[in-house]
Amino acid sequence: MTVSAMDFSAEDFRRRVLEEGQGVAERDVDDNGDHVLNPGVRLAGDGIRLKDAAVLVPVVDYGHHARVIFTLRTATLRKHSGQISFPGGGIDAEDASPEEAALRETEEEIGLSRSYIEAVGRLPDYVSGTGFRIKPVLAVVKPGFELTLNPTEVADVFEVPLGFLMNPENHRRASRIFQGRERFFYEMPYGERYIWGITAGITRSIYERFYS
Repeated sequence: MTVSAMDFSAEDFRRRVLEEGQGVAERDVDDNGDHVLNPGVRLAGDGIRLKDAAVLVPVVDYGHHARVIFTLRTATLRKHSGQISFPGGGIDAEDASPEEAALRETEEEIGLSRSYIEAVGRLPDYVSGTGFRIKPVLAVVKPGFELTLNPTEVADVFEVPLGFLMNPENHRRASRIFQGRERFFYEMPYGERYIWGITAGITRSIYERFYS
């Protein structure tokens, strides 16, 4: 099936994720992360303690033209400042689950009420080259919500069509020199928005698992 003929609705996204069953997060735990493109810099097992985090991948139900919410992090944050990301952050000891952490962080960062959010699944952990073990929580969001941005964490918020993100023609491999070594990553430019690194890697994982 060609990309133009595919269904990129939130309902179809929900169906694709739920067809994987409850084991989505438990399978293939070693095939998701920056090390896929950079096997020589893999952190897991190298004596580096990874920090657990959770992000929400919010797919907004606009009928047949679902869109995904992204945030632009402020330039003053210590980690990944000024970059595009999914809402989310560190998992606290009080969080009952990664889903709870992702919902809490989303409310704190952009004011999206959990009453609009349906968590439908989770990808395997995404291990980042910056020392995070990220649990991507996949969710469908009902329209009609209002957002209130936390200015200390989020500079802007925007949406990208799911169909654009799930089109492999919009996925490019790129590289930069980091700490003296060439590091490879995915990038998905969308207009003036430059989606790359961890966020593009998670998006690519969604494509490979559910749409390829």
